[in-house]
Amino acid sequence: MFGNPLGSTRQAPYGFGLCAALAALSLAGTAHADTRLDAHYTIKVARIAIGKSEVLVSVGDAAFTSAASGQASGMMRFVVSGEGAMRTTGAVVDGKLVPASFVLGTAHDEEHDAVKMTIAGGDVKDLTAETNVPQEERVPVTDADRKGILDPLTAMLIPMEGAGDMVAADACRRTLPIFDGRRRFDLALSFKRIDQVKADTGYAGPAVVCAVAFHPIAGHRPGSALLKYLTGGRDIELTFAPIAGTRLLAPFRLAISSLLGNLVIEATDFTATTAQPAAPAAATASK
Repeated sequence: MFGNPLGSTRQAPYGFGLCAALAALSLAGTAHADTRLDAHYTIKVARIAIGKSEVLVSVGDAAFTSAASGQASGMMRFVVSGEGAMRTTGAVVDGKLVPASFVLGTAHDEEHDAVKMTIAGGDVKDLTAETNVPQEERVPVTDADRKGILDPLTAMLIPMEGAGDMVAADACRRTLPIFDGRRRFDLALSFKRIDQVKADTGYAGPAVVCAVAFHPIAGHRPGSALLKYLTGGRDIELTFAPIAGTRLLAPFRLAISSLLGNLVIEATDFTATTAQPAAPAAATASK
């Protein structure tokens, strides 16, 4: 769910770009009083499990880190197949996440893909993208396509301003400008409904369901099967649940309708914890 930790470098650039992002990597420490989300997801097609993924998000007063990994195989290989991992680090400024670096690696059969990207002010400043896959004709990525973007992981962490209800229609009233180092696309969200969700472990409560429209911009192959799949008028829903202790929402469920069998990525564990800042040494010694 979060970006593209799964998928052939030829055919599956977006399967996790929709959702988030997904499995835990070790994270460097961020600011004190961190809030941490541990989320585990199952990937199913026609109710048959084909994979799993995990996400670990750590948000502090001044910095954040988000990491994801996963693997899938079997049915609908052109949507999700292979294995991979990604990681983003950045700053927290006025309650908003500002990404600074993004790293992605994927593997599918004999294919390998690696991306390293540095971001400043929403613009790509440095980019290295390596692959052993023969290059095919793609829509060129321009300098303009690398400006005003979010990486796949940061894009899936939705900030809610103010002090109002976290689970609200406003969460869906936005377009996410995503660049994964190779492909630039928009996810246009719109409000559908409020649902009640329940993970096997962790969160149970209200969640906001957004309709998703996928708009490819650059870096894609115009005739790819996945592109046709995502732009073919399918009903795509992305459900967000609140991360306790923050003003952020994270993906709980992704559902894509298909005649071949609905693709569903859903959280089985969605647990948020907040670490209390350590007491100052002097205060501790005086007790």
